[in-house]
Amino acid sequence: MEQHKTRHPQRRAFADGAAVYPVPARPGVRPVRGPGAAARARTARPAAAPAAPAPLLRRLPNPRLTGLGAGLFAAASMLVVGFLDALLLDGSPVAYGLLFLPVSALTALWVRAADLVTAPISVPIAFAVGIVPIAGGTGGIGGSTMAVVTALAVHAGWLYGGTLIAGVITCVRKVRDMGRRQRAAAAAAAAAAAARRANAR
Repeated sequence: MEQHKTRHPQRRAFADGAAVYPVPARPGVRPVRGPGAAARARTARPAAAPAAPAPLLRRLPNPRLTGLGAGLFAAASMLVVGFLDALLLDGSPVAYGLLFLPVSALTALWVRAADLVTAPISVPIAFAVGIVPIAGGTGGIGGSTMAVVTALAVHAGWLYGGTLIAGVITCVRKVRDMGRRQRAAAAAAAAAAAARRANAR
């Protein structure tokens, strides 16, 4: 009668001298490994991705004004600037012109996309409204009107500069808005085509 030979599991040696016996997998039990396996696992483990840095600066306010709202904002801002200029700086045209430039930029940035064309129109009107306190003039309404017209003619460089800034910002925003609309239309068309292909299968 033949006796069946019992085969012992062969040992497998690793490069670090540790041996592993094959153990049947049982639920909830991990196979025993040599002392070098943990080191190799730590070495092969990918490094964790660095955490994203927290934002350092808060976003600036970004309201969306109607055309009328943007015009009122620009006129009120320049009127306040004119009164402060007349009160603190004795009506300095340079200070008034320098403050007119950021007001023009904010007006063009904060007007909503549907009323972009109103920004380059509202800015010159706001400049004329705000220049009244520093224009001076005597002799009633006629004298004040002539003083305002003279101030507008003398300081036309600031007026053109602010209007140009508003126009450039408006054009850039218009181009970006058109690009977003085209990308959205292309994405919708691609989704519709994919849906038609999926239904045809």
